Amino acid sequence: MPSRPDAKYINVYLALGSNVGDRAKYLTESQSLIQRYIGKIVRRSHIYETEPWGNPKQAPFLNCVVMVNTTLSPREVLDAIGKIERQLGRQRQEKWGPRTIDIDILFYGRRVIRDKGLEIPHPELHKRAFVLVPMLELAPDLEHPVLKKPIDELYMECTDMSEVIMLEDEPPEAEFHERHG
Repeated sequence: MPSRPDAKYINVYLALGSNVGDRAKYLTESQSLIQRYIGKIVRRSHIYETEPWGNPKQAPFLNCVVMVNTTLSPREVLDAIGKIERQLGRQRQEKWGPRTIDIDILFYGRRVIRDKGLEIPHPELHKRAFVLVPMLELAPDLEHPVLKKPIDELYMECTDMSEVIMLEDEPPEAEFHERHG
């Protein structure tokens, strides 16, 4: 991962999802590539199986959220995500369609960015249970910098009633660090 000596580390929350092929393998491989290209994963939620959002006529997803320490700019994070998705076979053929891996930037510190092709915080995160549930694990008190509400309050107000089912029994930290150091 590129690093600049004068750059400050920032916490970035990324949502990961897969509903094609070996979904768990794609989540694991994407995390290894995140560590290589973006920064150190310092926390990871459990993995959840969730109903597809936006286009219900497809296989269920596996989802999780990771918190990454990075020195990359928001645009550099987005570029690295594109590289990771392409490396894992992602093809963008239809909106909300099936995918080997989908990585979204949820938060980049407390920054608010509205730029061509880049919106942070993610503009739909407060409407999606499959994002809010894993975020509750990692940062229930994190305040959304636009909506000025913590994650736990956004979850309580969320009208998305789709199922979000935890698949792991073990705490994710120990297992992740055993595999990735």
